[in-house]
Amino acid sequence: MKYLIIINDAPYGTEKAYNALRLAMQLKRDNGNNEIRIFLMADAAFSALPNQNTPTGYYNIERMLKSILNKGGHIRICGTCADARGIKNLALIEGAEISTMAELAVWTMDADKIITF
Repeated sequence: MKYLIIINDAPYGTEKAYNALRLAMQLKRDNGNNEIRIFLMADAAFSALPNQNTPTGYYNIERMLKSILNKGGHIRICGTCADARGIKNLALIEGAEISTMAELAVWTMDADKIITF
């Protein structure tokens, strides 16, 4: 199955990004052949910034994204959203890439399941 997970909320402050990534990791764990694609929009664009420093015992979105990437997942960030937040030209987690609505449209048409958070 090809899963597209679209995240809209900031990495911290709510648990939407955390729960979306937990689901992505579980889908991959349940079936290693599942393809996981994550598209970060709006304030979720901040999720792909490196060197996140969270308190011990608190979830770390950067580590979760890296885990998904290490298992063959794909992560894209809305370029317009990143630009609006002044982060389009900042370094990103290795493997995450700035993208476009055109690529999101392709991913949407290609997905078997689409989940939004």
